[in-house]
Amino acid sequence: MNTPADKQNSGNEQRPGFFARLKQRLNRGQGLGLHTLNWMSARGLDADLEEQLEDRLLQADVGVETTARIIKGLRARGARNSEGLQAALRSELLAILEPRTVPLDLSAGNHPFVILMVGVNGSGKTTTIGKLAHRFSQEGRSVLLAAGDTYRTAALEQLQAWGERNGIPVISQPSGADPAAVVYDALEAAQARKTDVVLADTAGRLQNQEGLMRELQKIVRVAGRLDASAPHEKMLVLDASLGQNALVQAMQFDAAIGLTGITMTKLDGGGRGGILLAIADKLDIPFRFIGMGEQADDMAPFDAHRFVDALLDFANDGGSGPE
Repeated sequence: MNTPADKQNSGNEQRPGFFARLKQRLNRGQGLGLHTLNWMSARGLDADLEEQLEDRLLQADVGVETTARIIKGLRARGARNSEGLQAALRSELLAILEPRTVPLDLSAGNHPFVILMVGVNGSGKTTTIGKLAHRFSQEGRSVLLAAGDTYRTAALEQLQAWGERNGIPVISQPSGADPAAVVYDALEAAQARKTDVVLADTAGRLQNQEGLMRELQKIVRVAGRLDASAPHEKMLVLDASLGQNALVQAMQFDAAIGLTGITMTKLDGGGRGGILLAIADKLDIPFRFIGMGEQADDMAPFDAHRFVDALLDFANDGGSGPE
């Protein structure tokens, strides 16, 4: 079982900020690696450089369609030197990602604000719930966790561990109980306690498991019985290392329940980061958070500018810059 790793080490004061750490992780042979291309000062986007750039984008999980869009945009900009071409590339990536930079707004007057967390097995969903619970608690909000994954004892234990470390109550039922009933009980308890946020876990499921997808739809309906606007956020947690399969997951979960947000995890693993561009280009769903590692501060709200700077890393300075 993965345990919440929000422990602080002795050198934590010197720990780089989140986006500096992300830059380091993405560019250890896993990011776009654009600093290794031949950005000759008097050179525009000639056929050789275009082919190299196209290969790097595809290797980074950007996908065929989005890569074609980026290359087409670069051609149209007509940059004549490396500095102009790099600036143009940054602008093209931002044009795709900036519209998806929409922070999660908990101040809309919904009490409690119900966040339904969904995703496949192994995506980092329960760990993400723990990180969000910690973040919201640090912001001074009261939080309640709903253990809606009633199939795995380990999921309940992990959620309870996060709850204990952060002083957050967890609503659960015996193994095998109806997940919709757990979420209903949690929402009812949160209304009675005037809790600010409910974070509801759900069982991991593959996007092609029709029975489990119908179960998610039932959870959404049941939550609506106590609050017609709930759940207020239907957040999909995606594993960045899955590449183009993450896009397939997003499309099918969105078709099933209508996603309102995406959190991308495991950018410190095999993920190259380009899959965010593919998803942003294909789906009109905001990116809420990105994460790596298991410590409580190993997650941050998505910021298109900082993410693109970490992804491109033209100078390859090792990510020692500001957060």
